[in-house]
Amino acid sequence: MAIVRRAHGRTVDNAPRWAVIAAYAASLVVLPSCLWRIALGFGAPIGPDLGDAEDMSGDLPDWVPMWSYTLLLSVVSEALAFLAVGLVSQWGEVFPRWVPLLRGRRVPTSAAVIPAGVGAAVLTVGTLASVPGFDEFSAPDGGTVHLEGWRLGLFVATYGPLVLWGPLLAAATVAYYLRRTRTPLPRP
Repeated sequence: MAIVRRAHGRTVDNAPRWAVIAAYAASLVVLPSCLWRIALGFGAPIGPDLGDAEDMSGDLPDWVPMWSYTLLLSVVSEALAFLAVGLVSQWGEVFPRWVPLLRGRRVPTSAAVIPAGVGAAVLTVGTLASVPGFDEFSAPDGGTVHLEGWRLGLFVATYGPLVLWGPLLAAATVAYYLRRTRTPLPRP
């Protein structure tokens, strides 16, 4: 548990257990697709058969290697997913000391709820809209590629969890909003 606290910060005391689970799960459901994407970017034969690996670069400039693009995309995806942990952690309540000008100040509720809520809605709609076409998608060059057999199974296993990202983020966001806006009842 100490490793988790060191990496993710201290969980706030009044966060419901279900919200903590939702926030951590939201940050983890992205990981399988990131690993698949990185492996594909480094040339693993797990994606569609596109022939020459150079054909995969699509609209990328010639000086950008495909592996660096997939690595960057995966790191950014996981970093965005990790922000869900802030909805149940101390650093989501008070700006950490390494944030210039804001360190130690309370995070405005709307500064966390609005982006998280919009993100949850976009992720939910976007992933649910893509579920029916899971076996085909656009290649970097704009063409359509199909997956079959074990490659399709691996793709579904790694990208399937993304369907949960939006709803898990929404649950953690609702819990954050309720926790931060609840007015304490006067004591008799």
